[in-house]
Amino acid sequence: MSDTPTLITALGRALEARQGLIARLHAEDTDAYRLFHGTVEGRPGLTVDRYGSLILVQSFHGPLAAADESAVEAFYQGAFAGTDVVYNDRSHANSRVSNPLPPEQLAKAEALREFSEMGVKFNVQARHAGQDPWLFLDLRAARRRIMAEAPGKSLLNVFAYTCGVGIAAAKAGARHVVNVDFAESSLSVGKANARLNTLATRPRFVKSDAFAAMRQLSGIGQPKMVRGKHLPPFPPLEKHSFDLVFLDPPRYAKSAFGVVDLVNDYPALFKPALLCTSEGGTLVCCNNVAQVSRDAWSDQLVRSAKKAGREVRELEWITPEEDFPSSDGNPPLKTLLLRV
Repeated sequence: MSDTPTLITALGRALEARQGLIARLHAEDTDAYRLFHGTVEGRPGLTVDRYGSLILVQSFHGPLAAADESAVEAFYQGAFAGTDVVYNDRSHANSRVSNPLPPEQLAKAEALREFSEMGVKFNVQARHAGQDPWLFLDLRAARRRIMAEAPGKSLLNVFAYTCGVGIAAAKAGARHVVNVDFAESSLSVGKANARLNTLATRPRFVKSDAFAAMRQLSGIGQPKMVRGKHLPPFPPLEKHSFDLVFLDPPRYAKSAFGVVDLVNDYPALFKPALLCTSEGGTLVCCNNVAQVSRDAWSDQLVRSAKKAGREVRELEWITPEEDFPSSDGNPPLKTLLLRV
C-alpha cells in the first residue's frame, strides 16, 4: 500500500542528514553516495544511490507503486538538477531487475556514464547484462583505507568484481596490483575503469576461480585432477606474496575448486588469502552476511591465523561511512583489517 507523502518526507529527512557528508565528499572529488538507506530510514527494501549524473532507485521487498515512483523521480530531479533517475525493481527471484522501461527511459538506463570517488574515475550503467551496480558504495570506507595503505605496495584483490579496490590502489600509487575474478564481464568493466584513470602501474586482471588463484599464489598448489577427475582449466600462477590482500567474497558460491560459505566456513577462504599475505603485511576481509556476529567472526579469523602459524598483530574494523547508517551500530557489511 502506498503512502507517498510519508515516503517523500523520509527521503527529505535522509537528504538533509547527509548535507555535511555530501559537502565533504564533493570537496574530495566524490560524486557517488547513498541518498536513502531504507532499512534504517523509513522504507525497508528501498535504496537510492547517486553515481554522478545517475540517481539509481532500487526496491528489493516489493515494487514501488506508480505514484511513489513518480514522486521519487520528481523529488531527486528537484534536488539534483541535470540528473537522470532510473528505477530498478529487484523484488523478484534472485534480485533480478524485472520492470520494463519505455524506450526513452531505457536509453538513459543503458547509457554509459562516468563518476568519481576520491578522484578515481569509474563507469556506471543503471542497466547492463548483470544485476548489481558496478561499484558497491558501502565499500567506499574500505577503498579509502586501501588508498591510504597502497603507495609503494603490492595488492592482491580477490573476488574483485569490477576491480574497484584494485583501481583505487593503483591510482594511489601501488607498485603492483593483481585483480582476480571468475567473470570476464566484470573484469572487462575493471579494465575500462583502469583506462579512465592515469595510473603509475598497469593493474593485472586474472580470470580465475579464487581458490585456484590463491592456492597457487600462496604456494599450496592447485592440482589439475582431483579423485581422478579433471578440474576446469585455470591460468597458471607463480607463488607470490603481497603486502596487501583484499578479500570480498559473495555469501555463497560453489565451484569445482571449493565452496564459498561466509556463514559456515569463512576459514576455507581465509587461510589461502592469509598465506598470500607477506609477513608483516595487511589482510582486509569482508563479510556481508547480517546474521554473522562481528565478534564471533573476528575471533574465528584470529584462531584460523594461529592455526596456520601466523600471528594477528593488530585488528581494526572499517565501518561504512555516514550514508550507510545502522540502527544498532552493527552494519551488515563487516570489514576487518588484520596486520599479520
